[in-house]
Amino acid sequence: MDLAIGIILLLQIIVGILGNFSLLYHYLLLHLTECRVRSTDVLLKHLTVANLLVISSKGIPQTMVGLGLKYFLSDFACKLVFYVHRVGRDVAIGTICLLSVFQVIIISPRNSRWLELKVRAPRYLGTSSILCWVLNMMLNITAILFMTGTRNNITITRKSDYDYCYSISGSHIAQSLYVASILFHNGFCLGLMIWASGCIVFILHQHKRRVQYIHRNTLSPRPSPESTATRSTLVLVSTFVSFWTLSSLFHICLVVFNNPSLWLRNASVLLNACFPTVSPYILMSHDSRMSSLCFPCKGTQNHLS
Repeated sequence: MDLAIGIILLLQIIVGILGNFSLLYHYLLLHLTECRVRSTDVLLKHLTVANLLVISSKGIPQTMVGLGLKYFLSDFACKLVFYVHRVGRDVAIGTICLLSVFQVIIISPRNSRWLELKVRAPRYLGTSSILCWVLNMMLNITAILFMTGTRNNITITRKSDYDYCYSISGSHIAQSLYVASILFHNGFCLGLMIWASGCIVFILHQHKRRVQYIHRNTLSPRPSPESTATRSTLVLVSTFVSFWTLSSLFHICLVVFNNPSLWLRNASVLLNACFPTVSPYILMSHDSRMSSLCFPCKGTQNHLS
């Protein structure tokens, strides 16, 4: 069973790393050649880096455990692995939230109250992404205080065993506060994403109705930019919401139970790496620039497709 889980995790890591590196290379190439650059590319580059951190920091140690290695990390390495995983996970959530809100601002009508923000928003995407990293790096510092290597954790009885690290369990009040903080942080971002996705669908639907006579007179089978943007946003957000819900339930169980079962730990690791693994393929499948050769050209921006 351990060997089977290790092989599955190894395959998941390979697929996820290849997909995210391919997507990151694609965005860097577009940035260097200034070819068909979009404002959202900067957010997607940060999302790709966060995905790589999540996959490598959590998937690789758990894969080594599945392949037979246990308790191979020092105390410092244990704290670093969990810290990198938490930061990467929260940055990914924040970046998707920023992406959803930015799309709402960009596709809003010109006569809306967001007109001034629509003009300024693209200039603050880079700053917002960096601020997201800094905030999550500061907020997750306390998480490493409860992680330790096995050699430094012999006399502690209230602990959760991850096969390569120990998580020191605090009091029930501390556990409740920790779970509540996770639900508040992730739930706020999740609610904002769902609201933004609903606004996108509504705005694009209204726009499609206004130009319906144009689509009625064309024979082109290619989907419109409105439908492409709607499908891409809905697929990305719905995929994230599904995996986030399942992953959060498993994570809460890991925090509540002092000695979670091996099946629960393995299932949690698999779910944590699912979205970072599949998200680059979702983005590449909805990016028309992936299917065409890109030569150096004057940068243009397209926020819908």
